[in-house]
Amino acid sequence: MTVFPLKFKPSDDGALFFADDAGGFFKSDLAFLRRYIEDRLNSNDERFLEENGHSFREADDLAYTGFAYRWANRLYAAMETDYVILVPTLRCNLACGYCQVSRVNENTPGFDWDESTLAAVLLFLDGLTTTRLKVEFQGGEPLLKLEMLKRVRDFCRQRFEHTEFVVCTNLQVVSDEAWSFLSEPDTFISTSLDANPQVHQRQRTVTAEKTQEFLSNLRHAVDKLGTAKVSALPTLDVRNLPEPSSIIEAFTLFGLRSIYLRPVNFQGFARKRFTAWDSAADWNAYHSAFIDALVEYNWTSAEPVEEYYFVHCLRRVLRAGHNGHTDLRNPNILGDSYLVVDYDGTFYPTDEARMVTRVGQFDLSMGNVQTGLDRTALDSLNAEASNNFHPDCVHCPYQAFCGVDLIDDLSRYGRIDLPKHLTDFCQRHTHIFDKVFELIYSADPKVQKSLAIWAGIPEYEPALAKVHR
Repeated sequence: MTVFPLKFKPSDDGALFFADDAGGFFKSDLAFLRRYIEDRLNSNDERFLEENGHSFREADDLAYTGFAYRWANRLYAAMETDYVILVPTLRCNLACGYCQVSRVNENTPGFDWDESTLAAVLLFLDGLTTTRLKVEFQGGEPLLKLEMLKRVRDFCRQRFEHTEFVVCTNLQVVSDEAWSFLSEPDTFISTSLDANPQVHQRQRTVTAEKTQEFLSNLRHAVDKLGTAKVSALPTLDVRNLPEPSSIIEAFTLFGLRSIYLRPVNFQGFARKRFTAWDSAADWNAYHSAFIDALVEYNWTSAEPVEEYYFVHCLRRVLRAGHNGHTDLRNPNILGDSYLVVDYDGTFYPTDEARMVTRVGQFDLSMGNVQTGLDRTALDSLNAEASNNFHPDCVHCPYQAFCGVDLIDDLSRYGRIDLPKHLTDFCQRHTHIFDKVFELIYSADPKVQKSLAIWAGIPEYEPALAKVHR
């Protein structure tokens, strides 16, 4: 019998956590580790490893092939561009202190698509090979260019078999015409809701009256369009974090059951006002406390709540192919499955790359809709876009579930070769996966209830939490 390579790390409960390259995992003890590394496994060890897919008898036998299939299924293979972020304007009717993107005043000219840019964007979209397309409108405030949004949507509906449109709006000022646009079944709203009204008002740097106008518009969106069409994200200052209960209360007040916690983004202009460069430890402690608060809330609630990114990572652990979030794919090839088109027609591989370029750090642009795509600048980056053979990742038991974020490394450190364990990305995701497995192996019925809900299974299945004695 041959055992597939096992990686391990200590757990807080004194046991050792083991995982293989295909994402299989279990817990055991130091005695098993010694038998494994000294090549003196006993019959009980061999039976456990064989039954749980961690070993094989002969190359190309069923166990070997099954492992290879699971390993390959963990990799992300982009087939075609089917998701685009369009930025028709940088103009905005707010000046939020935490804004991570480049923005200009609402009345500033020269920061919108013109007719030639729109025509080039539509020509680019027409050249895509996909039959399904998701379009996300960002800004600035995209509703300031509502006519452009209409023309893009009309074109895409005719050109593609299946379409979805997301408008990232501050919901501060919404005209009747805009409400009509947003009410269509294939069109969704993404907005910001920062904890309680006081925090929201402070971070948006607006008056109490304007805060109430936003809350009124959010209430209208939820009541008239439905919670399935509205998502909201809190953007939090790591130096001044609100109580988790205040965020949960603010979201559930509007019937919103998915909360995507985000610290102020270091990739952009918010870095000038917020110390976000080295905040992983503080953020991790808060994030863990927030998950614990959700577990308590869900125990007595008939309408449970999730933290979106934690649930995404949980599902990556439990099943391969969960690659919907673009920031956590492996390989994470830049400029492949989705693209950004800025207000001036410039292509970027990600929205974060747009921010890095706008603050003058690196030029990560990829050409222009007028002249075509140019991937030259990304070739060297994409050579490092996988964690499979990275010297700092190959020994990590979380490697199969994790990914890479080269743009974040560039933004924070100006380089991509910093040892991974020193990066914010690694520190945050190590914490998240520590928390995921803490819950998976917990015997607390409160934890088991939330875990089952978040994992999308009818009830908690103890067989997930393999332990080898």
